[in-house]
Amino acid sequence: MSPRWKPNPDVRTGRHVIHNLHVHLVFVTRYRRGAFTDAMLSRCEEIMREVCADFEAELKQFNGEHDHVHLLVHYPPKVQLSKLVNSLKGVSARLLRKEYDTHVRRYLWGGHFWSGSYFAGSCGGAPLTVVKQYIENQQLPTG
Repeated sequence: MSPRWKPNPDVRTGRHVIHNLHVHLVFVTRYRRGAFTDAMLSRCEEIMREVCADFEAELKQFNGEHDHVHLLVHYPPKVQLSKLVNSLKGVSARLLRKEYDTHVRRYLWGGHFWSGSYFAGSCGGAPLTVVKQYIENQQLPTG
């Protein structure tokens, strides 16, 4: 079958679904302490890529500063976002504390690495105004 348009590699298909879900996540270190070094950020990205792969998700973009990280994750609809976040934060905290123990203990204490909260924003696709207008302009069935 030859499509009339160029296929979008971000649009994935499952048995009963076609999806293109992206989320922008931001995780902040506990007390916004500047615990990250360049090496730790690189390792954090590796860890988070592996966790995403375990969820059949893809870490599309990663970056951070001394006290927080940003992730752009492409994930399937079967993934519960809160479980993905808990795994990303839990696994990364455990491994970063283990691998960079001496450094981390100078900035963070009490067994915590990440703040208890996080930011999650849906992204991609058309702006909400365009989607609303598209839905409003659907033809009602006649008869």
